[in-house]
Amino acid sequence: MRAELTRERILAAAAHVFVESGYQGGTTNRIAERAGVSIGSLYQYFPNKDAILAELLVQHIDDSAPPPDPTGLDLTGAVRQFVRQAVDHHRIDPRLLRMMVEEAPLSEDLKTKISRYDRKRSAELRTLVAAFPEARLTDPDTAIRIIVTTVEIVTHTLMAAPDPVDPARLEDQLVELITSYLR
Repeated sequence: MRAELTRERILAAAAHVFVESGYQGGTTNRIAERAGVSIGSLYQYFPNKDAILAELLVQHIDDSAPPPDPTGLDLTGAVRQFVRQAVDHHRIDPRLLRMMVEEAPLSEDLKTKISRYDRKRSAELRTLVAAFPEARLTDPDTAIRIIVTTVEIVTHTLMAAPDPVDPARLEDQLVELITSYLR
């Protein structure tokens, strides 16, 4: 239990340090100092700052949100539910997420996890769209990938921007865009 608390303290400290100092300035010494642990203790949990950053990104990707459930919703409501998950997911710490995605190196393992997350979101959207006959897609596989990528990239970019878009307005506009595309 104590080991898990120390590990979580290191990750929380790393998140702060990376946001404040960026990837280059986010040294293991700074992270250890912020976490209140020795550098040796930090290395017992993580071999380097890349491993710490990778774990932070994995935590972001491995969300446990249930898949959207279109039961009782119209197409617009179902799309809103899908979009809201992405918006809420990017609200947690958009500055940290921006730094992780834009500055940090991506290992093959991390790329695999990102790809798995994209496939999961695509499967969720495919199931959601299948529930609505008014969703007319001439090339469903490509359309699903376009929608998932659009939602993820637009949400990430606009919520992590120095002048972020209001999340409610972002959600409304993405819902309008996607609903129009599906019809």
